Amino acid sequence: MTDTSIGTPEQMRDPNYTPPLAKAIPLGIQHVLAMFVSNVTPAIIIASVAGFGFGSSDVGTLIYMIQMSMLFAGVATLIQTVGLGPVGARLPIVQGTSFAFLPVMIPAMLGAGTAGLPGLMGGVIVGGCFHFCIGLFIKRIRFALPPLVTGLIVLMIGLALIKVGIEYAAGGAGDFNRSKPTWGGIQNWFQALVVVAVTLGIKFYVKGFLSVAAVLIGLVAGYLVALVMGDVSFAGLGNAGWFALPMPFALGFEINWAIVIGMCLMSFVSAIETVGDVSGITKGGAGREATDEEVQGATFADGLGTAIAGIFGGLPNTSFSQNVGLVAITGVMSRHVVTCGAIVLVIAGLIPKVGALVNTVPIQVLGGGVIVMFGMVAAAGINMLSEVNWNRRNMVIFATSLSLGLGLQQVPDAMAFLGNTMKILMTSGLLPAAVIAIVLNLVLPENID
Repeated sequence: MTDTSIGTPEQMRDPNYTPPLAKAIPLGIQHVLAMFVSNVTPAIIIASVAGFGFGSSDVGTLIYMIQMSMLFAGVATLIQTVGLGPVGARLPIVQGTSFAFLPVMIPAMLGAGTAGLPGLMGGVIVGGCFHFCIGLFIKRIRFALPPLVTGLIVLMIGLALIKVGIEYAAGGAGDFNRSKPTWGGIQNWFQALVVVAVTLGIKFYVKGFLSVAAVLIGLVAGYLVALVMGDVSFAGLGNAGWFALPMPFALGFEINWAIVIGMCLMSFVSAIETVGDVSGITKGGAGREATDEEVQGATFADGLGTAIAGIFGGLPNTSFSQNVGLVAITGVMSRHVVTCGAIVLVIAGLIPKVGALVNTVPIQVLGGGVIVMFGMVAAAGINMLSEVNWNRRNMVIFATSLSLGLGLQQVPDAMAFLGNTMKILMTSGLLPAAVIAIVLNLVLPENID
């Protein structure tokens, strides 16, 4: 519910309005709580499938990646809210590590260990630069991205990641985790389901600030249960420092064409997602359509934030949809509120102990959280598809794109004739679905009856 004590209705709809600090800071922290778990999860997933995640000898690399996830989510958010010339929408947009790129990054990093990181960082940097360039013509291609296309793509992101959520709840994704004797055990599932149950209970039976942080509270509950059951280890916490600056190219840099091409193509998907988020922010918070300049600035910021993150060992950044909903719920359109949250993220990213503490969360506990999060991504896609006029033409486009995209993802050996680079791109599922949907939407006649 809108809190009119923060400002007048006109001020609440104004992105440039600054509420009193006593209210701006808590509102900014609320944005951080809404996205915190989602923001650090991609780094944990990549480390897990690569083999240097929880319980490995290279866990220090994972802690560093968690730090960079927080730090550069804050930096990218500042670029969005404060702006740098034409870069940044200057709207209350929260940036965070993107789930959208995981369907490309997971197969590329599977079992690669830390040796795969230079190629991954090279892909992030080049993909970020390419994403920035998309901003130059994003205004001209908005017509090709109706809810049918954007909704399908967001749905595919969620469907592609649901398997990872189940693997995490069972004990972790990737061969490194599946080889453990406890994988799939009842103890893992009990802890994961505690997280799911508490998250849903908080979300539906508690109002206000706590409801926004439902997933985080669910994880805390699951964490406490895991602690009592002896599954939490604090071994690495004491060795982590209280302050550390990021190092350029700390995780290396090299060109892996499969990852580079995948990142560049996925940048289109991320740009589509950002167009939807910017429109959602302006509709929900100000009751108007986003301007071309705002969409362009947001896309520039996505790309620049991603490229900078890659230089220091972070993963691709994009706008976070859950925070779009938070703007609509609170009715506070002020970009300066989100700036306060971004500063909190930057500070957290400079403290290694925060990353080390996140690393103590058992993988199955995180699994309970990501089951909810990835399901919500898919549900968000379905919600976007609710705006579609479901005539025969649109049903054919949706059916064809979903069948081929999801089918190739489930049966990757079906593309055995392709080289390794193209095989990774095609079997991600997301890219073929997006390409097919966009092309069919442009070439099929409006009325195929």
